[in-house]
Amino acid sequence: MAPTTSAVARALERIERLDPALHAFIEVWPKTALAREREAVARRLPLGGMPFAVKGPSGIRSYAARRLVAAGGVPVGATSVPGPGTGWQTWGQGAHGRTVNPWRADRTPGGSSAGAAVAVAAGMAEAATGSDGAGSVRVPAAWCGVFGLKTTNGLLPSPDRTGLAAAGVLARSAAALERYARQVLPGYGAPAAPPLPLPLPAVYSEDLGFAEVDPEVAAVVRAAVDRLVAAGTVRLLERDAALLDPAGAWAAVRGGSPRAPEAVRVRRANDDRLHALLAAAPLLLTPTTPNRPHGHEGPGDVYSTALTWAFNLSGHPAASLPAGFTGDGCPVGLQLVAARGADVSLLGMARAVESALPTVRPWPPPTEHRPPARGPSWRR
Repeated sequence: MAPTTSAVARALERIERLDPALHAFIEVWPKTALAREREAVARRLPLGGMPFAVKGPSGIRSYAARRLVAAGGVPVGATSVPGPGTGWQTWGQGAHGRTVNPWRADRTPGGSSAGAAVAVAAGMAEAATGSDGAGSVRVPAAWCGVFGLKTTNGLLPSPDRTGLAAAGVLARSAAALERYARQVLPGYGAPAAPPLPLPLPAVYSEDLGFAEVDPEVAAVVRAAVDRLVAAGTVRLLERDAALLDPAGAWAAVRGGSPRAPEAVRVRRANDDRLHALLAAAPLLLTPTTPNRPHGHEGPGDVYSTALTWAFNLSGHPAASLPAGFTGDGCPVGLQLVAARGADVSLLGMARAVESALPTVRPWPPPTEHRPPARGPSWRR
């Protein structure tokens, strides 16, 4: 009988085969990864050599990466982030060139955790660390058809001095995040949480009261919500989920003016509305993005973060999970938002939600949208 290929070896093989076309990685560490895996297995560490990717050149120093390595996780490489001067062009720059969406090579994967989402979607890593300051985990998760979590702001260490960015993670599904969560999320798995009572009271908002949403994106998400209701997973409550547009407040905070009067007014109003909303229902549902993945030339005047950055300002945990596809083959995300500090509960609710939705079609996509395999080998 042929020996079983290790998880890290399989991940490295997929990186070598697929990444010259997808451009998800800026660095790959095959020798170090295989040595770490042997050590993790020999020491019987909890993660046993689970391959994961880190976001950008500094990702290996993040809190989550250090926790995963200590528990026997194996970083296989650093993933792409947008290059300097890209502004709102939410794509990444990998070692071989511009990072492409694994479902549509002519579209962006989103960002700034661009390569992290692509690596997970294409099976080049079981999970990938990320950070989310405006939607930087949730947007690429939505556009690459994977699960992405932004934790409660301040729950995990973050180098961002503005307080907008929170640590995050990407995986194929919420269920696949189990091993990560046990090592990184405070309070996860101890004591074991009781089963969630279904249906979950939830509020659905297509636009949060201000966003202009692509009608087909809205239709895909609404169909997913309707399936959740029909399955008895959620029970929709009639509540007003309208917020004030956070764009100006976010820009003020990011620009170093958090006490600007208008920013303070918007944040206080939205905090009050979200507190009342999540006191009545533990779950808020929205589309993750107002648009489908745009081309590599950039989004134009559309803010792909229109539905995500309110929760960077407020600090609430939020996640994106696959809701379906548009007619032209673009993934669409469903955003889940919970009360501050309810990260563990949010993961439980996300597992319940994704189990009631149709199985996401496997990658790779149909041949007409599949990027060609080309480029140099990673092995060195």
